[in-house]
Amino acid sequence: MAADQGLVHRLAGLIQDERTGLQGFIALLQKEQALLIAGQIDALTTLAEEKTVRYRSLQRLSDERTMMFARLGAKVTSENMRAVLGASPENLKAWDEVVALAGEAKERNRVNGQLITERLQNNQQALTTLLAAAEHPQIYGPDGQSRPTASSRNLGSA
Repeated sequence: MAADQGLVHRLAGLIQDERTGLQGFIALLQKEQALLIAGQIDALTTLAEEKTVRYRSLQRLSDERTMMFARLGAKVTSENMRAVLGASPENLKAWDEVVALAGEAKERNRVNGQLITERLQNNQQALTTLLAAAEHPQIYGPDGQSRPTASSRNLGSA
């Protein structure tokens, strides 16, 4: 695939922007993981907004790269990227870094998803336990010993 210098220059700029964007995105994923492990759920809301903004920015860069190749009648593949960037080892190295960073981001996001799923499961188990306890309240007699109740009331019922 023959590429003019203008295309190579624009593509190299996109790759640099993507590399920087992915580095920032990975830093957010690391922070998200630390917050999930520490149980600091409230701080995740602000982080989620920033993560969404960064993700959209990365998606725009990817879309732009795809459109550049579409104008050439080609798809973005490793082979095509190497053909366009072939004369520039510096650009090839930057592209390899983007691919590696994207893989790291994907893995970190998967791990964070697992942490979120585990936290949700723990919360669901705690809620189930609390609701079960509310359906079977313990009543204590004058001697301080618990006694089973004759009937149970649902929360919110009269």
